[in-house]
Amino acid sequence: MIELYAWTTPNGRKITIALEEMGLPYRYIPVDIGKNEQFAPDFLKISPNNRIPAIIDPEGPDGRPISVFESGAILIYLAEKTGSDLYPADRRRRVAVLEWLMWQMGGVGPMIGQAHHFVRAAKEKNQYGIDRYVGEANRLYGVLDRRLADRDWLADDYSIADIAVYPWIARWEWIAIDWTKYPHVKRWFDRMGERPAVQRGLAVLAV
Repeated sequence: MIELYAWTTPNGRKITIALEEMGLPYRYIPVDIGKNEQFAPDFLKISPNNRIPAIIDPEGPDGRPISVFESGAILIYLAEKTGSDLYPADRRRRVAVLEWLMWQMGGVGPMIGQAHHFVRAAKEKNQYGIDRYVGEANRLYGVLDRRLADRDWLADDYSIADIAVYPWIARWEWIAIDWTKYPHVKRWFDRMGERPAVQRGLAVLAV
């Protein structure tokens, strides 16, 4: 059984959704980042960057336990472990999945995360920070909307790229996203939310 160390964040939810989609048994071990539990020495052994999520697979590629940190790496590891079509074997299709997964890791997560911070968590209002990061969040929504204008899923077929992006978009209200500007994102968002595995994954890490 996979051991999942996570908390109620978009990055944590990526993994619960993926585990549910892939049908892998797992045990959720909360790491309360509000109490700085991610800095505990035992957690540092499996997550050198002191960030959630991280997993331990007792049956790694060589039959021995392995730990994996960084949500994108975990998604790829789990998909390869199961042979899931969520990370296709076809190289051309896989390139598209990797592109949009890296887009999420390098853009959506960091930029929308900063927007969330300046809008909701900053101890002092910083209008420059709000304008900069909410503006960048809207730019990324625009990129996503254009990508989804003529397709149902980011890489044509449903994949770990969609799973990676969705939990960040699920907090659209935090930064007052106007859905009328992004109709294709809204269509994709609603379709994602209808998937039973997505619903189960979100429920595990409910706020």
